Amino acid sequence: MLLFLSSCQQPMATESKLDKLFDSLFKKDEPGGAVLIAKDGKTIFSKGFGLADIKTKEGITPATLFNVGSISKTFVAFGILKLADEGKLFLDDELYKYFPNFKDSTIPHKVKLKHMLTHTSGLPNLRKINEDSVFYLTAKDEGNWEPVYQADSLEFEPGSRYTYSNIAFNGLALIIEKVSGMKWQEYIQKNIMKPAGMKISVIQDGPYPESGVSHAYWYDGKNYLEKDYGEEPTFPASGNGGVWSSVEELWKYEQAVQRFVFLDRGWIKKSRTVFEHKNWSGSNPSELGLSWFMTNFENNKLIGHTGSQGGFRADYVWVPAKNVFYVILCNTPKDLYEVRKSVFKILEL
Repeated sequence: MLLFLSSCQQPMATESKLDKLFDSLFKKDEPGGAVLIAKDGKTIFSKGFGLADIKTKEGITPATLFNVGSISKTFVAFGILKLADEGKLFLDDELYKYFPNFKDSTIPHKVKLKHMLTHTSGLPNLRKINEDSVFYLTAKDEGNWEPVYQADSLEFEPGSRYTYSNIAFNGLALIIEKVSGMKWQEYIQKNIMKPAGMKISVIQDGPYPESGVSHAYWYDGKNYLEKDYGEEPTFPASGNGGVWSSVEELWKYEQAVQRFVFLDRGWIKKSRTVFEHKNWSGSNPSELGLSWFMTNFENNKLIGHTGSQGGFRADYVWVPAKNVFYVILCNTPKDLYEVRKSVFKILEL
């Protein structure tokens, strides 16, 4: 009996500590976030905190849609790998095969799809977002990708080092369209999201999804100002950050990844294993798979991705050795690195 009571009290104590943490982080009458934690394949914590919309006072729930920022890149990557699995493209394909029209014709011959998937392409970001902010409020993937055609050179030899690249994923999204003959958003919905059971998640290159969605905000010291589509450039560039999802649906996504639902075991494992470039000369060992990051955190090896766009923030983490999944989505900026540390401490990871 004592053993039974102890086993019941431990989850209750953990939930109470998590409630206390997130209640202190997110106030009821302010923008907030949603959190889901699963262990051994079962959800142990799933709650929403704060407001999805400060005008309507709609509260956040685990089903509320948020823009997940750069977590979107993992969907693009799986789209490319799905086409590779079908033999319709190859990771060693030169960029020239899909985009030959660079001012410097040597550039697309040097860059390969594997470089773009691992942020090692060396492609320069020539977008003048601040100067042309009005244009980038509505520019889609094509508009964000096209400036790279005017590049005079690469920033470094592809594969030799890492520089995070949003535009590479705009390009990869467009390659999905060229190869599949479908809008890349439709291709991902059909081949990734639907098999994963993600019924309400969408990929937008325009205004908000219609319902159940959070708005994003920045606090200026006095008021919360809306900071999302219409206020923040690059929101319509969906290849690098166009997925809208909930913590519940991202857990479905992770389960589908682990169960090889939409892609076979070999490709999934390759995507989540550090990709070794033979010419790597970075100062630190690479932490990148095919869009996924493999990092060490608080003595744990993690697989995951973060997201940041406008006022939205996201942290998506899988801890293989502990069989723990943790995801948090916010509609106002928070230090999610510190939040993760607090969560891991509570979970005794």
